Amino acid sequence: MTLPPSSRFQLAAGLPMCRILNGMWQVSGAHGNIDPEAAVQSMFAYLDSGLTTWDLADHYGPAEDFVGEFRRRLASSRGEQAPSSLQAFTKWVPQPGRMTERVVEENVALSLRRMDVESIDLLQFHWWDYQDDGYLDAMDHLSKLRDDGKIKHLGLTNFDTEHMQRITDHGIRLVSNQVQFSLIDRRPEVRMVQFCQDNDISLLAYGTLCGGLLSEGYLGRPEPSRRELNTASLSKYKQMIDAWGGWELFQELLATLQSIASRHQVSIANVAVRYILDRPAVAGAIIGARLGVSDRREDNLRVFDFALDADDLSQIEAVLEKSLDLYQLIGDCGDEYRR
Repeated sequence: MTLPPSSRFQLAAGLPMCRILNGMWQVSGAHGNIDPEAAVQSMFAYLDSGLTTWDLADHYGPAEDFVGEFRRRLASSRGEQAPSSLQAFTKWVPQPGRMTERVVEENVALSLRRMDVESIDLLQFHWWDYQDDGYLDAMDHLSKLRDDGKIKHLGLTNFDTEHMQRITDHGIRLVSNQVQFSLIDRRPEVRMVQFCQDNDISLLAYGTLCGGLLSEGYLGRPEPSRRELNTASLSKYKQMIDAWGGWELFQELLATLQSIASRHQVSIANVAVRYILDRPAVAGAIIGARLGVSDRREDNLRVFDFALDADDLSQIEAVLEKSLDLYQLIGDCGDEYRR
């Protein structure tokens, strides 16, 4: 399938990407069982649809192994150059502690083996505890591995603006930061967007669909019980909605999005993703892929078929201005992980 040029983004030199990334948190075990064979086989359909970019992590269960197996099958069936058509962005999420050169090298080497690559397209680093400044040591060693060709580009995951600046002031070149960014959570717009624009850093947005809550399936529904929130995503993002303004205001937002979606003949999810893709500094939005279980590729790709106009944005803003300020309640991006 040929997608429009607007579907692609040049994240860094030699690193093109699709602006919708296939999120592999869904295979981690926190969203139900995944059949490995069906999962890997389904990856061909994503690639052929133009969804060439995968977001994964060392702790997302078998995600890195799936990428490695997919690459081998792709090379076997379509030629040795075929795997070059996909991009795999992984994360390293170590427990805080002494970040020696050996520790960093061993963990990167493990991801290289699992993914069956000689160089990682994008290594996104996460750090739990800012009281431990070992993250700077880790970034120094990761930069050396980048210079040695083991990593092509470095990014971050869930770093706040202050610590992004510490890393860049330390002389580390970053190309991205992956943060929660949605109609519900617009905290990146307070400080981070401007910093990213000033430093040529892009944002990779996750949680853009609030685990599926931003969809027709929840329009007009009573507030779900804890039992109904049966995946890690649903539970997490329902808590964000509660902090943002609650279920009644969320229903008002869904109704507004439905009106806009109907006018453009797209889905609520399409409108929610389109809104975030149009925000400054955003390179792409990560949408969870339940490989081998469900397939929403056709709907996801419709996000490239329309544009939101001034009237659409005005209607959305009229609802959002009624919400609470999550930056004041929670803090900057990622602060919810460091309380």
